[in-house]
Amino acid sequence: MSYSIRVKHLFADINDMISGLSSDYSAVTASRKTLEGSISKGEAVYGVNTGFGKLANKRIGSEHLGQLQRNLLISHAVGVGDPVPKEITAIMLALKVHALGLGFSGVSERTFERLLTFARNGWVPVVPSRGSVGASGDLAPLAHMSLPLIGLGYFWGEDDKPVPAMDVLTRHGLQPIELQAKDGLSLINGTQFMAAYGAYVVHRAVKLVRTADTLAAMSLEALQGSSTPFDERVHAVRPHVGQRDVAENLRALLVESEILESHRDCGKVQDPYCLRCVPQVHGASRDALSHILNTIETELNSVTDNPLVFPDGDIISGGNFHGQPLALAMDYAAIALAELASISERRTYLLLEGHDGLPRLLMTETGLNSGFMIPQYTAAALVSENKVLCHPASVDSIPTSLGQEDHVSMGSISAVKLLQVLKNVEYVFAIELLTAAQALDYRLPLKPGKGVAAAHAAIRSRIPHREKDYLFQDDLTPSIEIIQSSILQDVVEKEGCILV
Repeated sequence: MSYSIRVKHLFADINDMISGLSSDYSAVTASRKTLEGSISKGEAVYGVNTGFGKLANKRIGSEHLGQLQRNLLISHAVGVGDPVPKEITAIMLALKVHALGLGFSGVSERTFERLLTFARNGWVPVVPSRGSVGASGDLAPLAHMSLPLIGLGYFWGEDDKPVPAMDVLTRHGLQPIELQAKDGLSLINGTQFMAAYGAYVVHRAVKLVRTADTLAAMSLEALQGSSTPFDERVHAVRPHVGQRDVAENLRALLVESEILESHRDCGKVQDPYCLRCVPQVHGASRDALSHILNTIETELNSVTDNPLVFPDGDIISGGNFHGQPLALAMDYAAIALAELASISERRTYLLLEGHDGLPRLLMTETGLNSGFMIPQYTAAALVSENKVLCHPASVDSIPTSLGQEDHVSMGSISAVKLLQVLKNVEYVFAIELLTAAQALDYRLPLKPGKGVAAAHAAIRSRIPHREKDYLFQDDLTPSIEIIQSSILQDVVEKEGCILV
C-alpha cells in the first residue's frame, strides 16, 4: 500500500499515511526479506557489511553488523546550533517513515515499527539545525532524529523543553531497540531534513501569495491607483500563468469600487511600478513557487536511501540522497518570496508620502506624533536581510569523507535560510496590512471594491484606527496572525471574490 503526500494537504496526508502504515507495512517486510537473503549469501553490500564513505572497502564480520549500525548513529550525531522547529521535525520524522514504508530500504520491521510509534504518538525528537551538507543524505540531523530508537538523544516535552529519550521510553514501558543490519544507514541516508523545511515553507507560501494580492489591492485603492493595467487584454499578450492569475485576482478584488470611480477621469497617466506591475512581479513569484512545489512534492514521495533494495533481488548503490534538486529549488523559493516582500515594502513607503490627499505618515497630527514612519524602517531592514539570505547556498560545495563525497549540495543551508526569508516576508506583509488599512480609513465614506472592503473590515474588527503614537507591537501581533492565517482569503471569498 502506498500513500501520496501533497504540499497543499500536507498535514492531512501525513496523518493518513501514518494511519495506513500502522495497519499495513507489507512492503517493508518484503524489502527486508530481500536484504536478508543477500546477507545470507555473504555478498558485499555497502553499509551493510562494509564501512561507510571512504571506508567502503572495509568488510565487517557478521557478528558486528548490529554494532556497525549503532556506531553509525552515534558517530554521525554531531549537529550543532539551535534546534529545528518542532513542527518541522515532526514533518521530517513522518517523511522518513513514509520513505521507509515505500519498501526499497530493507529496514528491519522492528526498527520501522518503533519509528512509526514515535510518529503516531507525536514523540518528536530534538534535532540540531546545523551539520548537514545536503549529500549522502542529511546525515547529522537524521542521526539525531534516530537516537531515541537506541535510548539516546531527546524528545520535545509537553512544555516544549527537551526530555531525555530514555525517560519517555521508560514512562511508556519501552526499551531501546537493537539495530539490525542496514537499519542505521536506512535511517540517516535521505533528504528528509531538507524536504521537511521545503514542504513546510511552501505549504505556507501557497496561501501567502493570495494574501499578497489582497494587500496590493488595498494599497492601490488607498493610493487611488488605476485598475487599467490589470485589463485582461494586457495579460493575454504576455500569457504567463502567474501574471494572468494575479491580474484576475486584482480585478475581482476591485469590483464595485467607489474609490476607483471617483478618480477615473483624474488625468493621472501611470502609477509607480509597485502598483502597476503587481501582476508581473507577484505572478513571477507564483510561477516560481509552482515549479518549486512540483519539485518538493516529487521529493516527498521519493526514496532517497542508499543502497536501494529492489523486489527482483538487486541491491544498488546510487546517489538519490544528493540534495541538489531541493537545494536549487529552495534557493529559488527564497528569491521568489523575497521579491514579494520587496514590492510590498515599496507600497508601504508610497502610502506614507501623502499622495492624493492622504496625510503624510498616515496621521493628521505629525510632529508630535511620528505616525507610521518607523514600521517602514522595520520592513526595509527585513527586505535588506532577505537580500543577504537570498545568496544561493547551492552554488557552494566543500568535499567531505576524505574526498569520497566530493560534491555536496549544501541544501540544508538553503533550507534553514529559506524559513527565515519566509518569516521576514510575513512581517513585511503585516506592516503593509497595518499601513494600507490606516490609509483606507482616510478614503471614507467612499467604499473600496467588495473584496478590499471585506478584507479591510476583517482587519478593523481586530485592529483599530490610530491617530496618536502608540506601541506598534500591540498591532503587529494581531497583524502577523492575520497574515499567517486564511482570514483575509476567507472573508474575501465570502463576498464572491474567488482568488486563484
